[in-house]
Amino acid sequence: MERIGDPLDLKLLDDWQRNFPLEPRPFSRISLELGCSEADVIGRYEKLKASGRITRVGATCAPNSVSASTLAALAAPGERLEDIAEIVGGQPGVNHSYQRENHWNLWFVATGPDRDHVNRVLNDIQKQTGLRVLDLPLVRPFNVDLGFRLNGEMDRPPASRPVRKERLQEGDNDLLQALTTGMPLSRRPYLQIAQALNRSEEEVLERIYVLQEAGIISRLGVIVRHRALGWRSNAMVVWDIESGHIDKAGPALAAHPGVTLCYERRPVEGIWPYRLYCMIHAQSRNKALETLTQASGLPELAGVPYQILFSSRCFKQTGAMIAPQGRAA
Repeated sequence: MERIGDPLDLKLLDDWQRNFPLEPRPFSRISLELGCSEADVIGRYEKLKASGRITRVGATCAPNSVSASTLAALAAPGERLEDIAEIVGGQPGVNHSYQRENHWNLWFVATGPDRDHVNRVLNDIQKQTGLRVLDLPLVRPFNVDLGFRLNGEMDRPPASRPVRKERLQEGDNDLLQALTTGMPLSRRPYLQIAQALNRSEEEVLERIYVLQEAGIISRLGVIVRHRALGWRSNAMVVWDIESGHIDKAGPALAAHPGVTLCYERRPVEGIWPYRLYCMIHAQSRNKALETLTQASGLPELAGVPYQILFSSRCFKQTGAMIAPQGRAA
């Protein structure tokens, strides 16, 4: 698919990836700011979703704040790649799955209500495929916002709020699951969510506000499919850096223009030594490599070995599993 040419569609994507209106009729608020009708806004989002340019309008949560997750990888033989990707994507809680240019060529994120669920998913995949699964749990995030402007200008990510898990209440997980799955594209989406959860619209709006302030909801807004919008060069860069140097290198890398994600993960001794990860999303391979060259020149990363793993195919991209299946709306 090509990049967005319609200026109104571009605004609907660029301006509402964060800070989505938290009021009974959010699409009406957007329409007032853009000078069009509420029905037009909803209709345009419906078309953007149907065309694959956005996955949903909803929430992303701070990693491991209300659920468990891990990044994992398989070294899938080329002739079995399609079948193995189908096995991986069919597991409950696998929400992202990509083919990448590396011996470890099939990468995925496994999510679930708790770490036991994630372990079961990894074990099931290992049994069904007969392949070793690299389990690379998150140690700490530096930037996991993944919101970026589509006009080519790369903003620095907003400062993350401290996560205050003590603000969670009973029923919040089901609400968060509804939001990460995607809110209805209707005049009163929060009311529809509230009715499905047997709660009031006022209570749902209040809880979303509290969960945002507590840093549990990291972003509420439009979740775009970058590849479908012209950002086809998706590169994961892994850095073989000593643990003691990450305190300075992580924040510096996260703040570098063009870096859209950055985090530390636990390595696998003797197999996968990399601790520091970042994502670069660009409109071309050359642009991605240019960003990487600049990032590798940061004083905090001087001389640090790295590998770059471009993605060649996206098999799956959905919201995370938070509540046990069958409980959430």
